[in-house]
Amino acid sequence: MPPTVAAAHHRGIATLTLDSPANRNALSADLVGELRAALAAAGADPAVRAVVLTHTGTTFCAGADLTAPCDPADFLALLREITELPRPVVARVTGHVRAGGLGLLGACDIAAAGPQSSYAFTETHLGLAPAVISIPLLPRLDARAAGRYFLTAEPFDAAEAARIGLLTLHAEHVDEALEPVLAGLRKASPQGLEHAKALTTAAVREALDRDGARLTELSAGLFASAEAREGITARFERRDPAWAL
Repeated sequence: MPPTVAAAHHRGIATLTLDSPANRNALSADLVGELRAALAAAGADPAVRAVVLTHTGTTFCAGADLTAPCDPADFLALLREITELPRPVVARVTGHVRAGGLGLLGACDIAAAGPQSSYAFTETHLGLAPAVISIPLLPRLDARAAGRYFLTAEPFDAAEAARIGLLTLHAEHVDEALEPVLAGLRKASPQGLEHAKALTTAAVREALDRDGARLTELSAGLFASAEAREGITARFERRDPAWAL
């Protein structure tokens, strides 16, 4: 099976590319495992000042792989490892982000996107809830916006994502917008980056410690429920689920 994450390094920036276009970079066990390993390697490399997390294709991440979802505990571990990595992680998004993919954005220190990107918390339409991903997201998001989009599953664009705190910035040319960001990170000291990141991620790390086990259990229970089976089946059959009015 070909790798689902590609790694490259240039002038202090390790770029990790989600490269599983066949399932829209969904969070399969393989992708989550490979991403965790690549992050660990980048974090252990003294030449790395920052990690850029990006993607191939038109989707950054479609959320859980509904045909073979990863273990929620492994996904929780991935979110923890992003927030605890001693180097900043910068998301570069030029496509769609759904459900669990939004959790990846929430765990990243900086998130930048282009105008073709779109976002949606699709869980409630599948009989699920944004359980584990709420841990890195709720400390960052506007509370009223989270209350709306967690519930309704409405899609929204990059401008709205930036307004509510999901994105750091959005621009017509995302790579140009990231140039000063990456230049600043390249000039920063490893020690400075590590301790500055610890300050800015404190609330997320506390939430992971406090709520991780409970919300992982909730996620697993929801995926195993009859409503989720109906919601996921309806998605594959391209019909409304039985509860839709």
